[in-house]
Amino acid sequence: MSPLRSICVYCGSGPGSDPAFVDAARTFGKILAQNKIRLVYGGGAIGLMGTLATSVIDHGGDVTGIIPEFLKQKEVALHRVQEMIVTTNLHQRKQLMFDYADAFVALPGGIGTLEELVEQLTWAQLGQHKKPILIANINGFWEPLRTLLDHMTELKFIRAGLSVRYIVADRVEDILPKLEEAARGIVPPVEPQKDTVPEKM
Repeated sequence: MSPLRSICVYCGSGPGSDPAFVDAARTFGKILAQNKIRLVYGGGAIGLMGTLATSVIDHGGDVTGIIPEFLKQKEVALHRVQEMIVTTNLHQRKQLMFDYADAFVALPGGIGTLEELVEQLTWAQLGQHKKPILIANINGFWEPLRTLLDHMTELKFIRAGLSVRYIVADRVEDILPKLEEAARGIVPPVEPQKDTVPEKM
């Protein structure tokens, strides 16, 4: 049984120019459904987002979409999802996507996808979570980012003890096995007791 119950996927609201990107989204949606892993994503019906979510649903899987009110028209909220959460802003959307997910995958996408991915990398770098983060490097899409991260490391802006940890999968079929392997090696952080009263300063 998979140690992952839900995976947050960041990806483009457009299809991109390479048909391999759409194929990857469609295939990964099928894989999630077949393994009974819930998709958490941005809630849109267009681009890679729509292809991914539709594929999960078409193959009998479950989807949680999280979309800000102001993007419901622009990204065309997908009404077929089992759960749609509408937030007031992007910050709430990103926090809920984090809260709902056991791991993160970045398929190809634009600046919004990049921003969401980098935020998770930053949170992990600063010790705020230990959830696996995977870059789906379809046809080398993320190579420029990987080169930049190496460049930052060489110039000591990413310093020892603050390494940026992520997993890379060049093939869609490798995404879930790599995430599951990483998840099994993670010791969950200790949760604070719900009845604990914060100490006053």
